[in-house]
Amino acid sequence: MIILKYAADVISQLKKLRLTKSSTGFVPTMGALHKGHISLVEKSKEICEITICSIFINPTQFNNADDLKKYPVTLENDIYLLEKNGCDILFIPGVSEIYPEGTTLKKHFDLGYLQSILEGKFRPGHFQGVCQVVCRLLQITNPTHLFIGQKDYQQCMVIKRLLELENFNIELIISPTLRKKSGLAMSSRNLRLNKQQKEQAAEIYKTLLILQQKIKPGSLQYLKKEAEEYLITKNFKPDYIEIAEADNLKTVNQWNGLTELVALVAAFIGDVRLIDNILLKNQPVSIRNL
Repeated sequence: MIILKYAADVISQLKKLRLTKSSTGFVPTMGALHKGHISLVEKSKEICEITICSIFINPTQFNNADDLKKYPVTLENDIYLLEKNGCDILFIPGVSEIYPEGTTLKKHFDLGYLQSILEGKFRPGHFQGVCQVVCRLLQITNPTHLFIGQKDYQQCMVIKRLLELENFNIELIISPTLRKKSGLAMSSRNLRLNKQQKEQAAEIYKTLLILQQKIKPGSLQYLKKEAEEYLITKNFKPDYIEIAEADNLKTVNQWNGLTELVALVAAFIGDVRLIDNILLKNQPVSIRNL
């Protein structure tokens, strides 16, 4: 694996490799890698001839300075995992390499209502920062395929919108969320949880499964309220529990039984904020073993 810190070197190295290889898969990360990230690398290797991964903790997508300071850093282990799993190039830029003119955002991306709902509502400016960094990284790596995980469901939709806005000819591959045996979605932020909190955090997925188990045509207001109250009894502080159309994230309060839905949750355990989601289907789901 080749490790590079400068955009010019990444562009030069990829130019050489592309003399004989035509497809490039890109996996952007903020480090603190886990099996979910590695699954994206593995998927890229299945599809593409070149796999490049980036590690960059993007300051412009943190609306909370303390959250940025506390974001876990495990670079040595990250490098080990990527090399072990066959990543070809690792790009580890500094802030000045991504934002040579400073971190004050120069461009506004038209994300429509995606910017003002759910994560957009509770993390003002977050998705503009995501778009700024992803756009810059795509300009540097110029991949044929972009690999991201479904756990950040709204972010997936934002990046899809970004590709359309900037006319990137890139295929977006969204991989399913990987989970612990308890159901807890794998996340870099889990490193900030103690053992007891990790056990508690699994209640988020149980809440989503309860929604999936109970979903039926008609009003969904009571169901959402019930899920919120359940999380509160488990000592969470929810930002939101919402049910929306899966293809556009428009809130659904009355369901026709046909439109595909997604349930989304954001909640705090102590000072750690976790998010998760699940596609909802009008059929029984077993939660007895979780």
